[in-house]
Amino acid sequence: MTAPLTAASVALDGNLAAPPDAPEAFVASRGFWGHVGHRLVRDPVAMTAGAVILIVVAIAVLSPWITPMDPYKGSMLRRLKPVGDATYWLGSDELGRDMISRLMLGSRLSLFMGVTPVLIAFVIGSSIGILAGYVGGWTNTILMRTIDVFFAFPSVLLAIALSGALGAGIFNSIVSLTCVFVPQIARVAESVTTGIRKRDYIDAAKLSGASALTIMRVQVLGNVVGPIFVYSTSLISVSMILASGLSFLGLGVRPPEPEWGLMLNTLRTAIYVNPVVAALPGLAIFIVSISFNLFSDGLRNAMEIRQ
Repeated sequence: MTAPLTAASVALDGNLAAPPDAPEAFVASRGFWGHVGHRLVRDPVAMTAGAVILIVVAIAVLSPWITPMDPYKGSMLRRLKPVGDATYWLGSDELGRDMISRLMLGSRLSLFMGVTPVLIAFVIGSSIGILAGYVGGWTNTILMRTIDVFFAFPSVLLAIALSGALGAGIFNSIVSLTCVFVPQIARVAESVTTGIRKRDYIDAAKLSGASALTIMRVQVLGNVVGPIFVYSTSLISVSMILASGLSFLGLGVRPPEPEWGLMLNTLRTAIYVNPVVAALPGLAIFIVSISFNLFSDGLRNAMEIRQ
């Protein structure tokens, strides 16, 4: 007798398409990350946000060669030109410098200061959280109670305090923001690792004679890196806003380097003269931040595979 045709067998066969209500079949045929990518590309909001991020990244990489004017060259006779000017398409700033050129070049520092602290915190925080969650006991208590100390301070206050203590500058701002995000990522990593520590495949790896380091690297890391990565991507928008805030307060990038937060600071006196031009750096921060948030939400939804 011929075996009944099931969703799993259809998906594994490859000749017939699996029905849309059988996600487990797709997981079997595509693999987990293949299924995540399949669901992600079908999310129009996430794809739109991802396209915006790619465009901004491309502009940031190519900005030294594609800016229409010198972003550092000013003219006191052409200060605060309005948006739509024949020469300055997005107007000019308080020193007569081309706004579109400064926004394009400023995207480099804004993205760098937004992404770099999260990447560093991802590595450090994941390592601390996985170690604490897998080993448990006094190791978990010591590490997590130390991490909890940082949660006693709001993120903005902690970033400002650390930057004020270290001094203004790009490097010090990155160090300050990294210290803000390491505890948050470590807490998520510890929680996820604790949840899978008692799974059967972990016990099987122990019985096979694998060392604790090997189990954490092969078995644990492969199962917890997804949720940690998704959470970390949601922190990029927060990092960009905090980095811009530090520059706005004079604790981040120093003039005359173009950076969106610093540009907001220097243009704040022109808000009553040319409010549209003064708001452009803030608009850029908002668009890129919300794009990272929307893409992170789409990635999280794509990874929620329900059996």
